[in-house]
Amino acid sequence: MKIVMLERNSVGTDVSVDCMGDFGEVIIYPNTVTIEEVAERVKDADVVICNKSPMREESLRGAAHVKLICELATGFDNCDLEYCRSRGIQVRNVVDYSTDMVAQHTFTLALSLSQKLIHYDHYVKSGAYAAQDRFSNFDIPFCELAGKTWGIVGMGNIGKKVAKIATAFGCRVIFYSITGRSSCTDYPQVDKDTLLAESDFLSLHCPLSDLSRNFIDADALDKMKNTAVLINVARGGVVNNRDLYEALNAGKIQAAGLDVVEQEPITADNPLSTFMDSNRLIITPHLAWASVEARNRCVRGVYDNIRTFLNGTDQNVVNP
Repeated sequence: MKIVMLERNSVGTDVSVDCMGDFGEVIIYPNTVTIEEVAERVKDADVVICNKSPMREESLRGAAHVKLICELATGFDNCDLEYCRSRGIQVRNVVDYSTDMVAQHTFTLALSLSQKLIHYDHYVKSGAYAAQDRFSNFDIPFCELAGKTWGIVGMGNIGKKVAKIATAFGCRVIFYSITGRSSCTDYPQVDKDTLLAESDFLSLHCPLSDLSRNFIDADALDKMKNTAVLINVARGGVVNNRDLYEALNAGKIQAAGLDVVEQEPITADNPLSTFMDSNRLIITPHLAWASVEARNRCVRGVYDNIRTFLNGTDQNVVNP
């Protein structure tokens, strides 16, 4: 069996992928971006391991032997699921490998912004603290999480972990279901307007779909508190980046922490790239999922998806 790994570097070169050799010949590419590159590299493959590489008719029509596509991730929006189903190609993803890290990063962003940590770190390192005649400085006010309302969009594994942590901090948790089909009864489910109006912190943990694209736009931002902190660790397209830029400039919300943007890596024409006030906007380069532990779990998840496929067991199939 021939396994083609199209984006080996997406999981980090410090994490071993040697285990894939248990199943046969493994061809590894550091990165694969274009349809043409994919088509050439998978034409003799039986199994494709990918992350963002385009998996659709144009790139797969010449790959007559492909039986399985394994996402080195939870997201699968790079795959045309209908086309793969029509070809009898199974698509599998890895679930719940990054839950702890994404939840941790959610609070890293929220706490850094709400407590103005970058400002106060700079205050000390600039020499301003050493030059003052008092023991403390708190020139920019900051607040506690206790007693605040934490809103969540997407009450899956990550959303539930965030809710648990927020509760431990003393927050009241509410949530909104994009599909309206959530079975979670541990926290109040509210409508979108209520979520926007009541959330002091609003974190996004939903997949990108036609239902969630531009979920946070100018209209939504207008309905939020001007003291609210928005956290997006879901997908960049869930937040309209230009609308967020304009809302931050207008003071419609207090701050935003983003691990994802509409196009990645961020482009020069994304206005958020010009917003330099890190007390009000922090952007990290899509790394919330990427602790060493999580990346090792992700590789092992792909390994298990291939193993169970060969054993004839359905596991993590996203296009049954």
